[in-house]
Amino acid sequence: MKRIKSLIRRIICSKKINKVHSISLRKTTPISHVFGFDRGLPIDRYYIEKFLKENASYVHGNILEIADSNYSRKFSHSKDDVFHVLTFDNPPSEEKIIKGDLTKLETLPENLIDCFICTQTLNFIYDVRTAIKGLYKILNKGGVVLATVGGISQISRYDMDRWGDYWRFTDLSIKKLMEEVFGSENVQVVTYGNALTATAFIQGLSQEDIKDNKLFDVHDEDYQVTIGVVARKQG
Repeated sequence: MKRIKSLIRRIICSKKINKVHSISLRKTTPISHVFGFDRGLPIDRYYIEKFLKENASYVHGNILEIADSNYSRKFSHSKDDVFHVLTFDNPPSEEKIIKGDLTKLETLPENLIDCFICTQTLNFIYDVRTAIKGLYKILNKGGVVLATVGGISQISRYDMDRWGDYWRFTDLSIKKLMEEVFGSENVQVVTYGNALTATAFIQGLSQEDIKDNKLFDVHDEDYQVTIGVVARKQG
């Protein structure tokens, strides 16, 4: 009888284990080569949206995003906001297009944007110092850039084969780079991730695989999956 009860307890407990624990990691190829997009919401996207939600009060006025305006529209709170898209090639069907290159400052307007949502972009720009100067130039006085960069991550093969995948940041490296342009008093940096989510992200698991959002929100500064930066241009 004791053996039967013990077996029943093990079966019940096994059903409570999160899906991520039932996936074998004892292999040399990842579960997904595309960051988990084929399984659900990529883990870094959870952190990106968490960062933007925490800083949504800045998302107003003339808002700029790269490639599309999805996050701008999602986190904007005013019908009077104006959405812009920055692109260097193949402009999308958006109303306000700025065609330019962050590393070619002469292509960028000056003192125009109140909030620049720049997610997962600086990793893919070799001349990252000039790109940060581009962020600064395009901001209006008093404007804010909400930037995210990848810390722990697989290579993005799509980007590598087209324009390059160059950098993985730490909170210290991106903080120093941003402070060189914006000034130390105008830069705030926050990190997201822990050993579980870092491992899951490398394997290409999704938010749906882990399920429990409480596990996402456990913070370990030594496992920086996503790094968020709030940088203000002095008025």
